[in-house]
Amino acid sequence: MSADRLFLFLGALSAAIAVAAGAVGAHALQSTLTPERLAVFETAVRYQTYHAIGMCVVAWAVVRFEGRAAPLAGALFALGTLVFCGSLYVYALTGWRAAALAAPVGGAAFIAGWICLAWLALVAPRRHH
Repeated sequence: MSADRLFLFLGALSAAIAVAAGAVGAHALQSTLTPERLAVFETAVRYQTYHAIGMCVVAWAVVRFEGRAAPLAGALFALGTLVFCGSLYVYALTGWRAAALAAPVGGAAFIAGWICLAWLALVAPRRHH
């Protein structure tokens, strides 16, 4: 699968999962989670949504620009989603505080992905079609 299709697929799938998780949080979890853990769950949904859109942007950037920065950004967004959002989901649903300790690693992946896209915008040559 080409990189543009891969990141469009991952972004769209991640967005669908985020919408489903948001619906579960809004309807099924409000009566079972503490307000603090529900807020953590909602943070995970929000960041998953942002980075699902980011992966769709990466799909566009892969076709538009040369180099490895766009695929690297996509990989970092996917990693960040798994680690940041995943650790927050685990903490919110189980109360296991140690799970949330991984969140900064995922957050760093998100930041690095956005820096890759910023660098790409400034210096990467455009592809010629």
